[in-house]
Amino acid sequence: MKKYETMFVLDANLDEATRVETVELLKSTLTNNGCNILDVNEWGNRELAYEINKQRRGYYVVCTYETENPLANAEFDRICGINSNVIRHIVIKLD
Repeated sequence: MKKYETMFVLDANLDEATRVETVELLKSTLTNNGCNILDVNEWGNRELAYEINKQRRGYYVVCTYETENPLANAEFDRICGINSNVIRHIVIKLD
């Protein structure tokens, strides 16, 4: 299986219930597409390197997973793109 790591940054102004719901939605997007989640590390609210959508802070989450499904990352990317709570995301293939 190929290993991947994704980091997504959520809007820092979200209430806790919405934040938890968004993280669970993104995790379920991966698991529903055949991914085996190895680790989820929530870094919490941190200052952004630069302003994004007039925001200076974001809630960082790093998720490590493995999958054989090449479409899993595309679906995750699509969901992050349409979810207004996600202000940035990136997927990296690990060696």
